[in-house]
Amino acid sequence: MTNGASPRRDGRSRRIALVLEYDGSGYGGSQLQSNAPSIQGELEKALQQFTGEQLRATFAGRTDAGVHARGQVAAINTTSALETNTFVQGLNAWLPDDIAVRHATDVDKRFNPRRDAAHRTYRYTIYNAQVRSPLWHSRAWRFPQPLDVPMMQRAADALVGTHDFAAFSRREGVPTVRCVSRCRVERDGALVTVEMQANAFLRQQVRRTAGALAQVGAGLLSLHNFRAMLKRAEPCTAEPVAPPHGLCLVEVAYPGLDLTGADAL
Repeated sequence: MTNGASPRRDGRSRRIALVLEYDGSGYGGSQLQSNAPSIQGELEKALQQFTGEQLRATFAGRTDAGVHARGQVAAINTTSALETNTFVQGLNAWLPDDIAVRHATDVDKRFNPRRDAAHRTYRYTIYNAQVRSPLWHSRAWRFPQPLDVPMMQRAADALVGTHDFAAFSRREGVPTVRCVSRCRVERDGALVTVEMQANAFLRQQVRRTAGALAQVGAGLLSLHNFRAMLKRAEPCTAEPVAPPHGLCLVEVAYPGLDLTGADAL
């Protein structure tokens, strides 16, 4: 054990929500897998080392290989009686440098981080410059052609509301109707960000959205054709699929649950 902590127990089970931040560059994704390291695998190893228990963590959502997170939420059941701030300190002592627990809080035993989420927010970052940036190499998609951000925003406005987003997802045989509450495109110097908030997302939805919006911004896809593609809802027609390293899960929000304590760390 580290930091003087011990896995003291009172015999009663409790449920704890953890807010995770991670650099997904070296991982095959958030979920356990047999052929690559995963965020879940590293978290569960740290939990066993810290608490002495073999615990299973459930996540708010799946992030693919190379995708990052600032506000992923995981939940665990434990018999440890340690304070939640001790969980933050103790787990961070065991986790690798590219994963951190930013916040921990006790939650109802029925809490489900995936089903109980009110909305999720993702941000996709594009590095819009002719010359590559080593500092942004693993955090943003370099797109050298000039981008018309106001035109990208006009296209993004069409995505807000409840739509069939089949065109912006992989072909997986699942329902493709989602409700997008916000889609904002903004520029800060060479960085162009696409931030989307929705009740839930389809696989590749944000990456295909970012790729299609970049085509609009570069004048390679008209606003009319972008809107028509959304309306036709033919699977996998929004292209290109922007690379995973530009994507970050920013926040998962829950009714009546305040996870903003993570910002105070």
